[in-house]
Amino acid sequence: MGHSKGRRTALKNIALATSGASLGLSALSCNNEKKEQAQENLGEEQTALKGNINHAACYWCYGDMPLDNFAQGAAELGLKGIDLLRPEEWEVAENHGLKCSVATDTFANIENGFNDPANHADLQAQYAKLIDKAAAKGIKNVIVFSGNRRDLSDEEGIANCAEGLQPLVKQAEENDVVLIMELLNSKVDHKDYQCDHTAWGAQLCERIGSDNFKLLYDIYHMQIMEGDVIHTIRDYNQYIAHYHTGGVPGRNEINASQELNYPAIMKAILETGYDGYVAQEFIPTYEDKLAALQEGVRICDV
Repeated sequence: MGHSKGRRTALKNIALATSGASLGLSALSCNNEKKEQAQENLGEEQTALKGNINHAACYWCYGDMPLDNFAQGAAELGLKGIDLLRPEEWEVAENHGLKCSVATDTFANIENGFNDPANHADLQAQYAKLIDKAAAKGIKNVIVFSGNRRDLSDEEGIANCAEGLQPLVKQAEENDVVLIMELLNSKVDHKDYQCDHTAWGAQLCERIGSDNFKLLYDIYHMQIMEGDVIHTIRDYNQYIAHYHTGGVPGRNEINASQELNYPAIMKAILETGYDGYVAQEFIPTYEDKLAALQEGVRICDV
């Protein structure tokens, strides 16, 4: 997920702006070296996507673009889904042949999550409605958060999360929905967030003991917290239901300007038998944001 302030604002109210941003897809309109860099990565000849990965993107990274325009552009690029849409936004994606690949709503809160029993009653009531709505639309994934640690031990956080999530996991099982808790870094973007290591998330999955509760492995965040991304994916893939991308450092494009080898990571993901979505969640710096998205998708299309 994105910058702490920007992501929190997006989760509380992912605003539909009315910017008149140009959505030209036929030419890469990045300036100077960025344009040249995009062209170098994409190549002059554009071929069809390979079809091995279900590509998606997080709309909040393109929030100055109307959702309808973004969805049209994403569909033309070959994407299959859009992450982190609220119920009132799902139909916009569907109108362009896209699924909401991860459902959220304004109550979903990174800092105040399931590790605090004081939040359980309200979160359970709100998420029960969201699960029903997602199930009715055939949306598979619903995002949840641990909340900030606030001096809780690892074991206390796991126990509290398991207790608060248990009735919702049962509802998810009955409705073929998967609750996914996102792994976020507590070093740069989300200070004090508790679900900040893959092993902690895996322990919570074991405690809950259901295929309808898994993890959202954000490659950007886990590179910052623990590195060893490919090894971690191989060791913990049975607990992972969704992936996010992002360039490290900076959370921008995933090209050669940053340190992660995304083609190798994507190959490792496919080798686990994964058939879900991989969602681009970097903040574009190119003037033409859809050119940046296209570049990211191509890099990951192994």
